[in-house]
Amino acid sequence: MTRGRLRLVVPPGRQGPGSLPAGAVARLDLAVSKRAGGVLPGEHRTLGVGTGTELAQLRPYEPGDDFRQLDAAASARTAIPHVRQQVPERAMTTWVVLDVSPSMAFGTGQRLKSDVVEGVATVTAQVAVRRGGRIAVVAAGAPESLTLPPRGGRGALAAVRRLVQDGVGPDQEAPGLTLAGALDRVRRLASAPGLVVVASDLRDGGWEKPLRALSTRHSLIVCEVVDPREAELPDAGQLLLVDPETGRQVEAHTSDPRVRAAYAAAEAQRRAAAAEALRRAGADHVVLSTDSDWLRELARRLR
Repeated sequence: MTRGRLRLVVPPGRQGPGSLPAGAVARLDLAVSKRAGGVLPGEHRTLGVGTGTELAQLRPYEPGDDFRQLDAAASARTAIPHVRQQVPERAMTTWVVLDVSPSMAFGTGQRLKSDVVEGVATVTAQVAVRRGGRIAVVAAGAPESLTLPPRGGRGALAAVRRLVQDGVGPDQEAPGLTLAGALDRVRRLASAPGLVVVASDLRDGGWEKPLRALSTRHSLIVCEVVDPREAELPDAGQLLLVDPETGRQVEAHTSDPRVRAAYAAAEAQRRAAAAEALRRAGADHVVLSTDSDWLRELARRLR
């Protein structure tokens, strides 16, 4: 687990996620709360007794008890000092799986896919800590295995902002966790039920099984980040295309309508298979495009 100041590589052409209006974040807060089983941070109970707002029991005072927990009414009624013990509250932890693999450096709309992922991470952190919750981040495809451990308060929000503002971007020369590996890491680290938000283009294979494993304990929101140019090839003649994940090159004669049709069909099939896998995992599937207002779309889809 990497702690301290974390830095990722800034992709060329970075535009940033755009403005994050407070009103939009507040509306998204309520939407995310409903998707997390209708339970807000601070409403999750843990076993035993401790400091909280709901009474668990009254018992006679014992040396060492906190005198601030003395119950005046019970003490007066019984003529014996009694102390209150409450059901302790535990804040919900939100885990963000942040995809910064090489394919995220692509974008032909208003911004890169990595810019949208940056925005999702930032706004999720804001929502997570609004009611005393905790936020944690696991990066997939980073130069090294980067993890922000669960933290709450302004310090946690500042750590996430620092991570993404320093540059959320890929490093093809030194790849880290795959998306599947990042999901499996969250499964192993997140001992208590919580919310898992995945921001990825879902182009890394093998993530279906670990996502289903996470769904047995956690609420899932998967933000699939897409670019309109990925859906179909332009009629631009002979093109040399490069797979950003593997570096493999292929020439395509895009003026041939059969080539364009085959590409569009294959991409539609891939997207449909991803959507079906998310449905089977019980995840809320939100598609965010680089050429649209991603924050408004996120709030609209989760309403």
